[in-house]
Amino acid sequence: MKRLMVSAAVVISMLGAAGCRKADNTIKIGIAGPMTGGIAKMGEDFRNAVTIAAEEWNAAGGVLGKKVELLIVDDQSDPKQAVSIANKLVNEGVAGVIGHFNSSCSIPASDVYNRAGIPMITPASTNPQLTDRGYRGAFRVCGRDDQQGKVAAEFVNTELGIKKIAIIHDRTTYGQGLADEFRKYLDKGTGVVYYGGIRQGDNDFKAVLTSLRELSPELLYFGGVYTEAALLVKQAGEVGLKVRFMSGDAVIDPKFIEIAGANTAEGAYLTFSPDPVNIPEAKGFISKYKARFGEPGPYAIYSYDALNILLSAVSEAHNINGKSLIDALHNKEFSTSMGRISFTEKGDVAMSPYVMWVVRNGKFEQYR
Repeated sequence: MKRLMVSAAVVISMLGAAGCRKADNTIKIGIAGPMTGGIAKMGEDFRNAVTIAAEEWNAAGGVLGKKVELLIVDDQSDPKQAVSIANKLVNEGVAGVIGHFNSSCSIPASDVYNRAGIPMITPASTNPQLTDRGYRGAFRVCGRDDQQGKVAAEFVNTELGIKKIAIIHDRTTYGQGLADEFRKYLDKGTGVVYYGGIRQGDNDFKAVLTSLRELSPELLYFGGVYTEAALLVKQAGEVGLKVRFMSGDAVIDPKFIEIAGANTAEGAYLTFSPDPVNIPEAKGFISKYKARFGEPGPYAIYSYDALNILLSAVSEAHNINGKSLIDALHNKEFSTSMGRISFTEKGDVAMSPYVMWVVRNGKFEQYR
């Protein structure tokens, strides 16, 4: 797949018509995520999925008689850049925003959207702070770290029976938050023999892994994304640290197995939502995505659903007034490719979506 390279703001029109257009003829939606940088693959998944959703709406006549126009912007996984592009999207007059990916970007950007009174729906930001601050227009179609941290810890407590655990995080809002939630729910008899952070973007973790070897942990839990996770797994083998590996949703991407190596990644445990392959409503999206872009990444379907939910709210409200859209998002249950979704007063999905996954034979499989 060809990767889209964008600067701070790139406008992609989904109108399918050449020539000049009046702004009144379109409904603008902001799409914000890491389109460049170390996790640009996630941003690419965002872009591909919302492209499919917007084209479907436009082929059916658009929304309120207007075409959908996507304003796709790159936050580079950087909180300051996220605030900058959030302001640009507001100034462009977007009706709402799908994004961001990183919690460290979504949280400060939500301040901007809240002041402007427009809704944001993140497909991927799981840190509880995003919705705990009381912004009525902040939503997520994914779960929360306190939910997946608990699922992971209970799996360790009941299924693995492990008593010595090392915990590493990448010092980001997401990574450290997830690691802390996991630690919180471990049985009191479980010993955390190491807890510490690495720097996101680094690529040599052999020193810390060598020191862990002397502590003989039975499990290494990592709070972070697939890039560092893969290197930790690979380098643990290289320094002779034989340990089971567990992490969260941001590691379930084929790149994790590709970088770590299929044999090395084998047996890794990961928390994520149920496999969409087993959900009848998801088959249409998966088929379209594969035919056009190849295998969908883990958050592609969430991005697709997020845009469909936002546009359904526009249709329900019969206008693009921010308060009307936010009210519609809170008051309506939405049919999505992942099933029916409704939001709590905080803007979280009403039901925790997490289950355990494992790498088997070089592929991600739902554990049960």
